Amino acid sequence: MTSKKLVSVDFEVYGRVQGVFFRKYTQQEARKLNLRGWCMNTEKGTVQGVMQGELSNIEMMKQWLKNTGSPSSRIEKAEFRNQADIKNLTFTSFDIKR
Repeated sequence: MTSKKLVSVDFEVYGRVQGVFFRKYTQQEARKLNLRGWCMNTEKGTVQGVMQGELSNIEMMKQWLKNTGSPSSRIEKAEFRNQADIKNLTFTSFDIKR
């Protein structure tokens, strides 16, 4: 049995992503992909967070954050930083920080 590669990555999404249920949809999508971490609104009008999970699911979530988002959102860009291999997940779920 081969173990799946786990990674952690920080993200920030720009555009019309506040007041459009973006965090709620992000949480739902992350949970569907069995990802852990969190997301929150920033004072500069973006949504940022951290996600951890299997590399293939992280890649799917990156595409979702860049191209899909919540139905009323208008994504200008998504940035991903500090991607690193990890041995264990450090979060127990995917949460919305306030």
